[in-house]
Amino acid sequence: MTEIFDNIRKLYRFKAPGEALAAHIEFFSESSLDAMNEYIGPTEFTVKLFPSYTPTIWLNLGSPYQLKNGSTWHTVNEHTDILLLRNEIVERRNLPTDNIFTVKFNPGGFETIFGISQTTIGSEIIPVEQVIPASFIKKLKGLGSFEDRLVSFENFLLDKLERNSKREGFYLQCIKDTVNAFAGSGQEAAISELAGKLYITEKTLYRCFTKVVGTSPKNYLAITRARTALTAYVADPTGFSPFNHGYYDRSHFYKDVLKFTGQKLSHYHSPAL
Repeated sequence: MTEIFDNIRKLYRFKAPGEALAAHIEFFSESSLDAMNEYIGPTEFTVKLFPSYTPTIWLNLGSPYQLKNGSTWHTVNEHTDILLLRNEIVERRNLPTDNIFTVKFNPGGFETIFGISQTTIGSEIIPVEQVIPASFIKKLKGLGSFEDRLVSFENFLLDKLERNSKREGFYLQCIKDTVNAFAGSGQEAAISELAGKLYITEKTLYRCFTKVVGTSPKNYLAITRARTALTAYVADPTGFSPFNHGYYDRSHFYKDVLKFTGQKLSHYHSPAL
C-alpha cells in the first residue's frame, strides 16, 4: 500500500491530540486489528510513505517488520521501538499480525516538547529509549487499549512540554508563518517573497528551516506542494489543475511527483488527459 494512492488510514485508529498539544502533534494512531483482519487477512503487506520531515515515533505492539529508510533495509524486532524523521521515502514490510502505536509530530513539535532538535535525527533510526524512559514505554505497552495508551502518552508529553525550557519561539513561529504564507499564495510564492512577508531576510529564513526542520525552505515547501497537489490529483484526476498549486503546467507537476515519490506518476496512476 502506498501513501496518497491507497487508503492506508483504514488500517488504523486515529485520534487528534488535545488542545495543549495540537500545535506540536499531528495525530496519535494505532493499528486496528479488526481492520487488519478485514483488509489484509493472513498475508504480509507493505506500507510506503513519502518524505514529510515530521518526526514519528513507532511503538511496536506486535510483530517484527522490515524497515527501509531511504535506500537501506533494517530488521525491527518485536521489542524495538523507534524514532525517525521521515526525511526520505520509508517502507515497512509487515506481517499480518503487525500492530503499531504511532505519534506523528509537526515540524518543530518534537523540539518544542523534548528540547531536542529534529535535525539531530537526520536519516538515522533512533531507539525511542534514547528520548523516552524504557520503564514508561514498558508500562505504556502493557496497557489494555488504544484509549488508555493515548491518555498516558498525552499526559507524559504534556509534562515534558511544561518542563522543557529550551524552546526557540522565534524559529518555530517562523516555520509556521512561512507555511501559512506559502499556502496563502497558492503555493507559488518565491522564497524571497515569503521572507519579505515575514519581514526577515532570506538568510534568516534559511537558518530557521535548517535549524528546526533539517532542510532548506525551498526543499520543504516543494515537498509540501507536491504532497498537497498529488493528493488533489488522486482525488480528482480529470478536474485537477496544476495551476491551483503553483505549477505552470502539467509537465512541471509530473517532474515534482517524480522527485517526491521516486517514480513517474504513471507508475502509480494513469495520468489524466
